[in-house]
Amino acid sequence: MNTVNSLEKQRRLAFILKAPIISEKSTNLAEKDKIFAFKIEKNATRNEVKAAVELMFNVEVDSVRVLNVIGKQKRFGRTLGVRSDWKKAYVKLKAGHDIDFTAV
Repeated sequence: MNTVNSLEKQRRLAFILKAPIISEKSTNLAEKDKIFAFKIEKNATRNEVKAAVELMFNVEVDSVRVLNVIGKQKRFGRTLGVRSDWKKAYVKLKAGHDIDFTAV
C-alpha cells in the first residue's frame, strides 16, 4: 500500500509545475543567483514545489518563494474581461546545482 501512495504522490508532483517563466528578470536571477521561476498549480504548496523540482530536474533546492498573481482587468471591445489568477514560484538551488532549459 505504501508504493501506491508514493506513486500517487509522484503523479501529483508531475503536474505541480506547469511551465518555466522565461523573461528578462527570471533569466538574470537564474544567471546571477541560481533562482528559477515557474508557473505552478494554484493549490500547490512550498513543499510540493520543492519536491517536484527535485524530482523533475534531479537538483537540490535551497528555498522556495510562492506568490499569487492576480489577473488583470482587460477590455475586449465594449466588453470588460478579467484574466485568470495564477500562482508563481521562485526556486533557489543549492550551490553546485543548475537547471538548463536549453538542453532538451
